[in-house]
Amino acid sequence: MVDKERVCVTGAGGFIASWIVKFLLSKGYIVHGTTRNPSDEKNVHLKILDKATENLKLFKADLQDCRSLCAAITGCTGVFYVAGPVPVGPVATPEVIEPVITGTRNVLRACSEMKVKRVVVVSSIAAVIMNPNWPKDQPMDETCWSDEEHCKKFENEYYLAKTVSESEALRYAKTKNLDIITICPSLAFGPMLQSELNSSSMILAKILKGIPGSSV
Repeated sequence: MVDKERVCVTGAGGFIASWIVKFLLSKGYIVHGTTRNPSDEKNVHLKILDKATENLKLFKADLQDCRSLCAAITGCTGVFYVAGPVPVGPVATPEVIEPVITGTRNVLRACSEMKVKRVVVVSSIAAVIMNPNWPKDQPMDETCWSDEEHCKKFENEYYLAKTVSESEALRYAKTKNLDIITICPSLAFGPMLQSELNSSSMILAKILKGIPGSSV
């Protein structure tokens, strides 16, 4: 009997990650999902997905702890790096950004050590669009990056974190010969599997409620 292929999804309880878990289960994969607390009620939706009982295993893992990530990634041929620490605060100082870089390095280091075949890094359009020097009539592509100094100037820590995180992932992949692809989603709307609103859905909810200043 051939063993089922295993895939790890970090931050499994989030909006995008939950749909990835659901899709992988529907295709017959065994899924290793990481979460800070597998017993938390906000992860209940994962446990009731079709085929979850037999094919989903949730691991307690922290992006700042490489060993916990290795435990979750062991035996997996692929990893979806969806979870990512987002700095909180008015200014994106080096002290705030460092955990983002460390988290990315830990995930990729674990993937290297566990001989993962491919890593999918779910970045963000935030790593692309804050570039004041990009020609306005030219479509943004993989050569366009948000300008880090521009992000710092306007104290946009989220955009800076995503830019730094993705660029670090690509640098690491090149030095370690790790097969990585990145995707940069924008606003993520649609049916929710999780019980709590994700950031994009919060924007939509505010617009529907007519809260002043809300826009997409």
